[in-house]
Amino acid sequence: MRYSFLIGLFFCSFAFAGAQKEEQLSSNVQTAMQRSINDGQSPRLVFANPAEGEAWLAAMSARLAKRIPDEFIRRTLLTAIHYEASRAGLDPQLVLGLVHVESGFNRYALSVVGARGLMQVMPFWQRSIGSSGHNLFDMNTNLRYGCTILRHYLDMENGDYFRALGRYNGSLGRAEYPNLVYGAWKNYYAYTDTGTKLAEK
Repeated sequence: MRYSFLIGLFFCSFAFAGAQKEEQLSSNVQTAMQRSINDGQSPRLVFANPAEGEAWLAAMSARLAKRIPDEFIRRTLLTAIHYEASRAGLDPQLVLGLVHVESGFNRYALSVVGARGLMQVMPFWQRSIGSSGHNLFDMNTNLRYGCTILRHYLDMENGDYFRALGRYNGSLGRAEYPNLVYGAWKNYYAYTDTGTKLAEK
């Protein structure tokens, strides 16, 4: 019994972003991140034409049907993920993989150390780049924070996703977490024009 409990703790250590390190941000980085967090634009699909957006939305919605049975909620979430990832310069499918690993698409997920929501954002980020009044269990707010933070780590690591994901999880230099996110990305959410053939397991 104790052995099983310890194994569970081991997996939780890299399955949530609660080990993120609070670090001093330079004033220009802090200002840029604050500006990103406080941008009041409403989520929308960012595609060259509406037909491409609808094809992506239909494909991804089918893959999430088992996890999120309500179609309206599913499509609303996917639209928000696509928008927040795109505005942060991230691959939306990668962000889907990260949410898959971090919270299993549970917007009310709470880790043992207080990381919150879909992307398991630590509350100290409210103090650093946002406001104590921001609700990290709110879908749009959480995605805005999470994508802004991942973009920051990606910039720190000069575009190295492996290291950026390690920073996001607080496990820089270890392969477990980046491999989990990459695995979810490629196995469930990789997308081409024929992406509807891949289904959520």
